[in-house]
Amino acid sequence: MLELRPGCECCDRDLPPDSPDALICSFECTFCRDCAGQRLHGICPNCGGELVRRPIRPAGKLDRFPASTDRIHKPSGCQPIA
Repeated sequence: MLELRPGCECCDRDLPPDSPDALICSFECTFCRDCAGQRLHGICPNCGGELVRRPIRPAGKLDRFPASTDRIHKPSGCQPIA
């Protein structure tokens, strides 16, 4: 089950569970659309994987399967992989 992390690892922008602007890699590193495109060029700086749109969990399922509240913010680590 996806964690649905609450914010961008680069800029700490809020990314609620229903945000169409959240992108993730296969390890669920989470970035906003702006950082993923402009800073990271669609590649996760942590694992080198592709960043794709995070699915939106139906609102009716969030009660039983809530989004994570654990924020990961590491702006110094948000450089594209060379």
